Amino acid sequence: MKAYIVGVGMTKFEKPESRDWQYWDMAKEAGTAALADAGLDYGHVQQVPVGYCFQASTAGQRAAYELGLSGVPVYNVNNNCATGSTALMMARQFVEGGISDCVLALGFEKMKKGALGGGADGGDFKTSPVARHYGVMAARHGFEMTPPTAQIFGNAAREHMERYGTTAAQLAAVGEKNHRHSADNPNAQFQDVYTVEEILAAREIHRPLTKLQCSPTSDGAAAAVVVSERFMVEHGLHAKAVEIAAQAMTTDTADSFSSGSCIDVVGRPMTAAAARQVYERSGLGIEDVDVVELHDCFSVNELLTYEALGMCAEGASGKLVESGATTYGGRWVVNPSGGLISKGHPLGATGLAQAAELVWQLRGEAGPRQVPGAHVGLAHNIGLGGAAVVTLLRRD
Repeated sequence: MKAYIVGVGMTKFEKPESRDWQYWDMAKEAGTAALADAGLDYGHVQQVPVGYCFQASTAGQRAAYELGLSGVPVYNVNNNCATGSTALMMARQFVEGGISDCVLALGFEKMKKGALGGGADGGDFKTSPVARHYGVMAARHGFEMTPPTAQIFGNAAREHMERYGTTAAQLAAVGEKNHRHSADNPNAQFQDVYTVEEILAAREIHRPLTKLQCSPTSDGAAAAVVVSERFMVEHGLHAKAVEIAAQAMTTDTADSFSSGSCIDVVGRPMTAAAARQVYERSGLGIEDVDVVELHDCFSVNELLTYEALGMCAEGASGKLVESGATTYGGRWVVNPSGGLISKGHPLGATGLAQAAELVWQLRGEAGPRQVPGAHVGLAHNIGLGGAAVVTLLRRD
């Protein structure tokens, strides 16, 4: 059974503590927008997977109750930075499995100012879910007094530079592109444009990554309404419908750790495996994709994801972004929303915000950031710890 997204919504992503709202306020705003986009009300919804990382247990119910008190099941989902796409995957599975005809996937996050802590209490990674990941990093690079997540991705960047000759300017080109794209996105946390030189000159977070190559902490929410083909036809929603052509989630295998490389620890093997599954299931390849929303938590992860998705050969991603192939006028437009670096990164909302952007792109509703002639979109959302979700969306 096919599954379709027929409604999407999101809040503007905000700097933490800059707006007077609670997580249930942002969830209500995004969920209401998604239902209105579909022309449905909460009474049509049969199940609600809700993603978040930093709120208390059953916060999903507290948020969903703002949309209605219909008694439907609400599932609380936490999968680190891949939480939003995990909620979307659950919604798709409910529909494709014939369990439900209309599911609302909802994701939100209310975060604190400052760098993300990396999942450890007071710097003790022994009991952390990411202890194995940081242990591999420490064995090769040691441990420095910089933000842990920036450190593990920054060390992946160092390895990429040493192994393939990738330059600091190529890493900065990712930030330049995504900040430039976000200037046309009213929902983005940042809408400032920077040159490569300005990005290189920004404050260093963990060499070679500067502040303008790192995603910020953010508040915000996003939502998607997923329905069956039967429901779509019965409710006359074809004009809104975007098919979930294929979707796959992978978790770490031995390949993530056996090499001792941070490139593998942060998820390139997971992403490559998920992409292969999606291409096989859909009969589509990266050559069929027009627009991509991928997980650029740090500039290096965009480069690693190019390689994992098959957009270029291993080690050639720096040259790919430098060539202009991943912006308007190039082969693909990657992160037209501004990506995590500039749009923002409220963990539970990120994967659903990616889906919202792609739905708008495939419907031709993205305004000044519209990718001309976009029919196939790919979303990539990854969580250290680990989970990678790749989703192919198609609209004829």
